[in-house]
Amino acid sequence: MLRKVINPFLFLPFALFINSPNTLSSETKLHKKEVLEEKVNYPFISYRKIEKIILNNPELQSLQNLITSARFNLSSKISKRYPSLDFQANGVPKYVLGKNYNSHSDTLRTSQLSVNPSLIIKWDLIEPLRGSEIKIARDNFKIALNNFEIKKKDFIQEAKIRYHKYQKSYQEIQNKKFKLELSITSLDNAKSKLDSGIGTKFEVLEAESQLSRDQQSLNETKIEHEINKISLKEILNIEGNFEIDKKQNLIGFWNHKLKKNINVGIDKNLSLKNFLLQKSIKKSQANSFLSQNKPNIYISNTFSSTFSKGDSLSSVINYEESGSNYTNTISLNFAWNIFNGGQNRNAYKSKIAEAEAEEFAFKNLNNILITNISKAYLNLKLNEEQIISTLKEIEASKESLRLSRLRYDVGISTLKDVLVRQSELSNAKSKNINAIYNYNLNLDELERLTFLEISKNCLDKNTNKMKDRESICNFPK
Repeated sequence: MLRKVINPFLFLPFALFINSPNTLSSETKLHKKEVLEEKVNYPFISYRKIEKIILNNPELQSLQNLITSARFNLSSKISKRYPSLDFQANGVPKYVLGKNYNSHSDTLRTSQLSVNPSLIIKWDLIEPLRGSEIKIARDNFKIALNNFEIKKKDFIQEAKIRYHKYQKSYQEIQNKKFKLELSITSLDNAKSKLDSGIGTKFEVLEAESQLSRDQQSLNETKIEHEINKISLKEILNIEGNFEIDKKQNLIGFWNHKLKKNINVGIDKNLSLKNFLLQKSIKKSQANSFLSQNKPNIYISNTFSSTFSKGDSLSSVINYEESGSNYTNTISLNFAWNIFNGGQNRNAYKSKIAEAEAEEFAFKNLNNILITNISKAYLNLKLNEEQIISTLKEIEASKESLRLSRLRYDVGISTLKDVLVRQSELSNAKSKNINAIYNYNLNLDELERLTFLEISKNCLDKNTNKMKDRESICNFPK
C-alpha cells in the first residue's frame, strides 16, 4: 500500500550491480502476471452488489413464502369481524312418492317434486375469542417479517465475510508468490557464489529447502483460495466463474461512538422485538383461554322457501298442482360456556408463565448484544492500530532485507540472515493483509449489530478529517 524508493549505497557499486533485480523487482514481475491473468472477462461481483444478489438465496425465498402465509392467515382472522352468508338447498330437487292407507278413510297418495333453498346470515356481535385470534395473527405476521429481515442480514453478513476471505486469500497468494520470487533470487545468488568459489554447498541446499517450503505454502494458499471461491458461490447462489475486486482496501470508516452503537443496536434489534412479540402472543393466548368462559352473542337471519309441483296426501293426484311458501326468521342468540372444570384457568396460568420466560430471554439477549457490540467496537480500534503498525513493519522489513542482501553480497553476512529477513517481510505483509481483513469484518459486524451505516469519510471528534500521518483516516478505502 505504501512503497518506498530504495537508494543503493554509493560506496558499494559491486553490491549494487549484483542486487539490482532483487527484492522489489519481484513485485513488478508479479504485477505483469496479474495483468495477463485478468484479460479473461467474467461477470464482476462488487462488494456493494452483495445485498441484491443475496436475495436469490433459496432459503430467503422460502421465508418470503412464510410471510405470504402469515399475511393470508391474518386476513382470515380479520374476516371474522364481518357477517357470514350461507346458502343451503335440501334436495335439488327432491321427489316424494308415497301412500297412506286407513280403513276408516280414503287412501291418500303423495307424488310431489320439491326444492327447499334457504339463505342464512350470521353476524357475531360479541365473539370473545375473535380479538385474541386477530392479535396473535398480526404478531405472527410481524415475526415472519422480522425473521426474513434477520435471515437476510445474516446471509448478507456471511456473504461479506466470504467475500473478504476470498479477497484475502488472493492477496495471500500474491504475498506467497512475492516470497517465492525472493527465494528464487536467494537460490540464484547462492549458486552464483558457489560457482565463483566464495560460497558453500550448504547455502545452496539451504536456499533450495526454503524455495521448496515456499512453493508448498503457495500451493496450499491456492487451494484455500479455490475453496473460498466455492463457498462464496454457494451462498450467492451463482453458477459459473466470476470476478471480484482483488485489491484489498478499507471498505469505510466507523464514526459512531460506543454508547450510540449500544443504544441504537438494542433499539433496532429485530430479535429483541421478536421476543416482545412472542411475549405478546403468549399473553393473547392466555386471554383467549379466559375468553372461552365469556358469552357469545350473535344475530342470525334465516330465509327459507319451498317450491313444489304435484300433490301430497291427496286421494286423487293432480300432477299439475304447484305451490310455494317462504319464512324469514331473525333472532338474537346467546351462548355461554360457564364452567369446564378449571381447564381454561390452568391453561391461562401456563401461558402467563411462558410469557414471563420470554421476558427473561429478552434480558439475556440484551446483555449478549451489549457484549458483542462492545467487542466488535474495541476489536475495530485494535485492528486500526494493527494496520498502521504492520505498514511500518513492512517498510522496516524491506529495508532490513535490502541491507541483508547487500551484506551477503559483499561477504559479511550469511544466506541464513537473508532468508530470515525475507520471511520477516512476508510475515509483515501477511499481518497487514489479516489486519485489513479483520478491520473490514469488524465494520460489517458493527453494521449488522447496530443498523448504523459505514461512513465513506473518516472524521475525528470535531467532525474534521484527521491530519495525523499515522491515522487510519489517511489510508484509501
